[in-house]
Amino acid sequence: MSAVLVINSGSSSLKYQLLEMTGETVLASGLIERIGEDAGSVKHTVSASSTAGDAADETFRGSEPVADHAAAFRVMIEAFASHGPSLTENPPIVVGHRVVHGGKRFFEPTVVTDLVKINIEDLSELAPLHNPANLDGITAAQVAFPDVPHVAVFDTAFHATLPAAAYTYAIDRELADKHRVRRYGFHGTSHKFVSEVAAEFLGRDLEQLKTIVLHLGNGASACAVDGGRSVDTSMGLTPLEGLVMGTRSGDLDPAVLVHLHRRAGLGFDELDTLLNRRSGLIGLSGRGDMRDVVEAGDSGDEAAALALDVYLHRLKHYVGSYIAVLGGVDAIVFTAGVGENSVAVRGRALEGLERLGIRIDPQRNASGERGPRLISADDSAVAVLVVPTNEELEIARQSLSVI
Repeated sequence: MSAVLVINSGSSSLKYQLLEMTGETVLASGLIERIGEDAGSVKHTVSASSTAGDAADETFRGSEPVADHAAAFRVMIEAFASHGPSLTENPPIVVGHRVVHGGKRFFEPTVVTDLVKINIEDLSELAPLHNPANLDGITAAQVAFPDVPHVAVFDTAFHATLPAAAYTYAIDRELADKHRVRRYGFHGTSHKFVSEVAAEFLGRDLEQLKTIVLHLGNGASACAVDGGRSVDTSMGLTPLEGLVMGTRSGDLDPAVLVHLHRRAGLGFDELDTLLNRRSGLIGLSGRGDMRDVVEAGDSGDEAAALALDVYLHRLKHYVGSYIAVLGGVDAIVFTAGVGENSVAVRGRALEGLERLGIRIDPQRNASGERGPRLISADDSAVAVLVVPTNEELEIARQSLSVI
């Protein structure tokens, strides 16, 4: 067995997955939420692949106080001991950690050392909601699994190939350098995985393929991938820039913030809350879930209909922009929660682009088929695909490659 444990540690949550890498199968997964609150919630799922016979996945749920991330790891280990699979029989040979921000320092999976942890902490000023929680998870995991290597896989790493023209903001150069202001990009693990699966699905050489990946979830980003290398992406210094998202504004005239500060008296914390938690779909329609927005819009809710129109307009804007950046496109790929599941968003996002050789087949788009699939018409010059993302598998692969 060559098992890898993948950890995604949030400020109040711990998501984990144990994978057997010989066949790249999931043995178990789980989610521990409300860390630090009076009553934490625990979900542990044992995959059918880890049991004998034709048994289905089995999920166990519980509720108990989880004081901190160290306690969360103890809860996780107890879940494996009580429900399986056995960590003694399936010992992880490496633990892979999702880390959101690697800045300019980390551009590949990196074995965690004390110096690496210091750097992750230093980069927390660029991702104050994510890096500290990622670091808490790493520290707790090293205590729980002291005898195996730990590897950090950075969301920003895939975008280390961005050319200077794409990552440089047109502000005072010395000020930007001093405070590390530039485009970093995020969702890199997903963009890398999806672009590689798309090339394999199409039977094309990745190095010859020009691809636009649309990672559409509650957080959303677009990426132009040329020959397997990220050359442009919509998120910037933080995950706020770019596409319209569930609760985030995406692109905005920066003078709007100055105006709201002067005219509405909003302070920095209020503006931060506005842009990250009260904007996007929820700000426009009062609904943060795309399914609810589409349903309400179809039922005549004008605010929801406008929210969807704004979302799609921004999405189409980036598709057109990245076709220009790439000098043409071979494939457009939808992924993540909305991208994989919303027939309406996929169908409308590329409407009007037929003269660019982009045509979606309505029946293929509406298919309930899972897995990588083609949804473009036979006469479409550009392949349009849906590829389910699998960031945990990508983190496991990268972690294993290091050791």
